[in-house]
Amino acid sequence: QCQLSGLWRNEQESLMEISAVRDNGDFQGKYLTQVTLAGVCARASPLRGIQQQPGEGGWPTFAFTVRWDKFSNATTAFVGQCFVDSGGKETLTTMWLLREAVGSLQEDWKATR
Repeated sequence: QCQLSGLWRNEQESLMEISAVRDNGDFQGKYLTQVTLAGVCARASPLRGIQQQPGEGGWPTFAFTVRWDKFSNATTAFVGQCFVDSGGKETLTTMWLLREAVGSLQEDWKATR
């Protein structure tokens, strides 16, 4: 079984801490990124998410959003799945979309990465 709660580190050395996952799958925590749009020192930003419990023999899927607090006018949505290898190591795989605020509809094309 995969447990989302705890401290996670990614390939970019960013840290994510997830509090306990509630019975309904809801969770929250904080994300400290080492990669910023503005090139400034990041602070811990709040995250909220939900975990979908897998069917028999599967691994849980999840989604969460991070509101980049105090250093960026952007929000990122992550979706992923948790896996456990034969040695018991838990790994999260994710894809993300980052939405940055822009000043006009004409600039909308460059707002999502």
